[in-house]
Amino acid sequence: MKEQNTALDLTSGSMWENIWSMSWPMILVMFFNSLVGLTDVYVAGYLGPEIQAVVGFVGTLYFFIIVAGNAISIGTVALVSRAVGAGNHEEALFTARQSLLFGVVCAALLTVACLFLKDQIIAFAGFSGSTKQIALDFFVIFVLALAPNYIVIISNAIFRAGGEVKLSLQVMFFISLINIALNFILVFGLFLFQGLGYRGIALATAIAMSSGMAICIAQFRRSMWKNIFSGAWRVSYGLIRRIFLLSWPAALIQVSWNAGTLVLYNILSRLQDSSITAMAALTNGLRIEAILYLPVFALHMAASVLAGQNLGAGAPQRAEKIGWKISLSGVAFVSLLALPVFIWAEGLSSPIAKDQHVLAETVRYLRITMLSEPFMAISVILGGCLMGAGDTKGAMLVIVSTLWIIRMPLAYVLAVEAGYGAAGVWLAMIISMCIQGLAMTIRFRKGRWKKANP
Repeated sequence: MKEQNTALDLTSGSMWENIWSMSWPMILVMFFNSLVGLTDVYVAGYLGPEIQAVVGFVGTLYFFIIVAGNAISIGTVALVSRAVGAGNHEEALFTARQSLLFGVVCAALLTVACLFLKDQIIAFAGFSGSTKQIALDFFVIFVLALAPNYIVIISNAIFRAGGEVKLSLQVMFFISLINIALNFILVFGLFLFQGLGYRGIALATAIAMSSGMAICIAQFRRSMWKNIFSGAWRVSYGLIRRIFLLSWPAALIQVSWNAGTLVLYNILSRLQDSSITAMAALTNGLRIEAILYLPVFALHMAASVLAGQNLGAGAPQRAEKIGWKISLSGVAFVSLLALPVFIWAEGLSSPIAKDQHVLAETVRYLRITMLSEPFMAISVILGGCLMGAGDTKGAMLVIVSTLWIIRMPLAYVLAVEAGYGAAGVWLAMIISMCIQGLAMTIRFRKGRWKKANP
C-alpha cells in the first residue's frame, strides 16, 4: 500500500470532484457497517428466536454505549478538519491525540461501569433463565471490545477530517470481512473446530474490532498522521473541553432520536387490537427505509469534512456553495430511490412481512413516509455541514425541537385522540420531517455557522 503523507485538498479545484472523492468511499463504509449487522441477525436466525432477540436487544443497548464515541468523532472532525484546511498540521496532530485520549478514557470508564452494572442492565430487558445468561455473555464480550471500538470510531474520524477517506474505507472493509467470516467460523465451526455457538457472534465482533484497532494504528503510520504517536501525549484540558462542548449536542441528537423511536412504539402499543400490527409495520418499514439512509448519512459525513476544511482555509462562501451542492444532489439521489420504493412498496415488503395485515400496514407506512424523504435528505446533509463547521448546537436545536415539540405530541394526538391509528403516527412522522428539513435549511441559509469558532 502506497504511503500517503498529505491531506486531500478539499479547499480548491472542482467542487463536484471534491464532493465525489469524499462521498463514494463513505457510501461503501456505510454499506459495510450495515452488512455486519445483517450478518449477525442472519447467523442468529439459525440458532433460534431467543438468540435473535438477544442480538437485537444487546445491539440496541450497545448503540447507547458507543454514543459518546460517535459524538467525540463529530467534535474531532470539526476541529481537525479546520486545522487541516488552515494548513496547521501540528494543531491537527495535537487535536487528534487529544481526541484519542478522550475516547480511551471514556471507553475505560464505561467499560468498568457496564461490567459492574451488567446484571441490572440486562434485567431491564426482562430476559429470564438461560436467555438472560445468553444476554449477559453477549453483553460482557461486547463491553470488553469497547475501547477498540472507540479507537476505530475516532481514528476513522481523523482520517476523514484529513480528507483520507479511503483509509476509513480500507479499515471498515477489513473489519467487515473479518467479522462476517468469523461469524460463520466461530458459530458453526470449521474442520476440526466444533464452533462456539451463540458466543461466536459476539466474539466475531470483538475480534474484528480489535483487529480494526491494529489496522488503524498501521494506517496512522503510513499516512499524514504518521507522527501522531511520536509527539507529546500531555493532556490538554482546554482542548478536551472544546471537544466535549462540540460533542454533547451530537450525543443528545443520537439519544433523542432513538428514544423518540421507543416513544413511537409506545404510542402504537395504545392502539388496542391493531397495536401489534402497527408495531410490526414500523419495524419492517424502518428496516426498508434504512436503505435510503445509507447514502444520506454518507453524504452527511462528507459534508462535515468539506465544510470544516473550507472554513479552516478561510473560504466560507466556498463552504456554503459546497453545502448547497451536496445537499441538493443528495435530495435528487434519495428522490430517485424513494420513487421505486413508493411504487413497489408491496413487493419490497412481502419478504419480511408475512402476515397480510402487517404487509398492508407496512405498505401504507412506506407510501406515506417516502413523501418526506427529500426533506430528510436535506436535513441530514445540511446538518452535517453545521456540525463540521462547529455549529453542533444549531443542528441539535433543530432536530431535538422538531422531534419532541412536533413529532411526538402530534403522533399521540393523531393516533390516539383523533382516532387515526397507525396512519396518524405515519402522518406525524412526515409532517415533522418536512418541518425539520425546512428549519435546517433556514438555519444553514442564515449563515451563522460560517462565524462559528469551535
